[in-house]
Amino acid sequence: MTTHTHPTHLTHPTDALGTVAPAEHASEHAPRLPLAERVPEFYRAMLRLETAAAKDIDPTLYHLIKIRASQINHCAFCIDMHTKDALAEGETVERIVQLSAWEESRHFYTERELAALALTEAVTVLTDGFVPDDVYARAARHFDETELARVISAIVVINAWNRIAVSTRMTPGHYTPRGA
Repeated sequence: MTTHTHPTHLTHPTDALGTVAPAEHASEHAPRLPLAERVPEFYRAMLRLETAAAKDIDPTLYHLIKIRASQINHCAFCIDMHTKDALAEGETVERIVQLSAWEESRHFYTERELAALALTEAVTVLTDGFVPDDVYARAARHFDETELARVISAIVVINAWNRIAVSTRMTPGHYTPRGA
């Protein structure tokens, strides 16, 4: 067996074709709390909020927002779910792979998508305690007020879901998209 060296200088056993050999996987974290069972009225309200946020927003844009916020929040469960949903609805692997570096991979996205991604990051991180005026103005140039309100709603909802999934330690890898 040969080894393939990654830029991080980690090595993984590979076969003669360079394919990473199967390795033992670390054990899954157990979920901490079945939130939907403990507070079903809250969970149902979150589902209604999700439905409202998804109404009349471009599904492709919605997936990009959900995946990018989930990446920022390190929500493996949501990354798994929304990546699978996006792929099932026709998004390309290339655009999803490049999403974590969208600023350096601008040519994969439309100007509207770039404005929404910048706003997603600003609302998700809030490092300065507010969304910078230039980021908001850029988004406002690409979306009318109702569309912009929908984009902000989408960002707020995925951030809420991320916080639920991360704090209750929802386990990624088991989600199957609707219709799959």
